Amino acid sequence: MPKILIVEDEEKLARFIELELIHEGYETEKAFDGRTGLELARAQDFDLILLDIMLPGLNGMEVLRRLRQEKATPVILLTARDSVMDKVAGLDAGAMDYITKPFAIEELLARIRVSLKYRKPETADGDGVSAGSTSLTAGASARPGILRWKALELDEGRHRVTWDSQEIELTNREFLMLKTLLENRDIVLSRDTLLEKVCGYDYMGETNIVDVYVRHLRAKIDEVYGVKMLQTIRGVGYVIRSE
Repeated sequence: MPKILIVEDEEKLARFIELELIHEGYETEKAFDGRTGLELARAQDFDLILLDIMLPGLNGMEVLRRLRQEKATPVILLTARDSVMDKVAGLDAGAMDYITKPFAIEELLARIRVSLKYRKPETADGDGVSAGSTSLTAGASARPGILRWKALELDEGRHRVTWDSQEIELTNREFLMLKTLLENRDIVLSRDTLLEKVCGYDYMGETNIVDVYVRHLRAKIDEVYGVKMLQTIRGVGYVIRSE
């Protein structure tokens, strides 16, 4: 029986979610503040955590950050914040998914089922996706695990990206986005395809998350080094053209 931790300061909402989960056959525990939630998450092995962002004592993002230093328990964020940047921040911090309040309980239950069915091991920095995900097509490289474009080099084995030997700091999802586009250079990839590769095929959020990651990559590569590596194909998706 899957065990789910509910960390939610609205006690009526937490109780409502708890009753629905029990009815669906899940075992549950509740916490009404961030510190208690973190202590429970550390002390027990939960199959999934439902984590509110706006919590007293310790906010949900900090709970998630600290938890990811020790455990890879899947987390679905419960948030009243609907901006794309807030959602990206949650995913980058290590959340598997998020759901915006107010939500229908049927949608929450569906996301829980997906998260439990397709849960994946998480990487050390908590992005929830392995940097070694299978590519769509093989890209050209000088040696296995190395992808290049102009002075850019992506070393999959070392999980490192450089420009003329100068290291570029990327999150796991930014790294996966860049790797996927480099492996499939000259092939226009749709937002849906990139979303599946970067966030996983179990992810149920909006595809505009992809646009945010592309903006991050452009800010860190294109704008810094004066190139136009990431090209937008209007109405379709994104592509990196060969040199």
